[in-house]
Amino acid sequence: MSAESGVPTYRGRGGIWHEYKWENYACQTAFNRNPDLVMDFHELRRIEALKCEPHVGHDIISAIQKEKQNTSIVTQNIDGMHQRAGSQDVIELHGSLWRMRCDKEGKIFEDLEEGNYTNKKCSCGEWLRPDIIWFEDPLNESTILQATEVISQCDLFISIGTSGVVWPAAGFQQLAKKGGAHCIEINPEKTELSYLFDEVYREPAGQVLPKLFDFSKA
Repeated sequence: MSAESGVPTYRGRGGIWHEYKWENYACQTAFNRNPDLVMDFHELRRIEALKCEPHVGHDIISAIQKEKQNTSIVTQNIDGMHQRAGSQDVIELHGSLWRMRCDKEGKIFEDLEEGNYTNKKCSCGEWLRPDIIWFEDPLNESTILQATEVISQCDLFISIGTSGVVWPAAGFQQLAKKGGAHCIEINPEKTELSYLFDEVYREPAGQVLPKLFDFSKA
């Protein structure tokens, strides 16, 4: 979804990790060693994300959620693009660049300033870190449980731009299928799990979603 808006990817072709070593910018060890360097890197990620705008696919997903209030949005993206399009209660598997966390006190802070962090240290004196899942970090168990619950109970499951190889998201397709959901894959590239889906579209979400959901007469 975000790549279609122009947000640089991390793993994909031309992704950030082809230019930067995650060991220096995206793990707790790097943060402990040089917090200023790591924070500057993530500040840049925020600034780059703000240069991009949600596309029609984001808008349609937001419209679906408003019309069908039991719609759940589960994302691996950390850039907040769904929220900028008006979506609510997004389940963010890997956290958000727009939240900060004090590990000493266990506090979470919203930080929505234009790119630059409002504060880099907590009032307790501890460095704040982005509330995202870095390499080597454990996933948030409550977030995974929340995603698992909504996916196992859904009647329509749409996978957009997901490779299907990174866990636990790689297991969501099977979970939805097991629960009896009608499963749709939207991805320009074939994935290892494409065979599980009832419908497959090899185009970007911004082209497919308008065909599947027509809000022009709403």
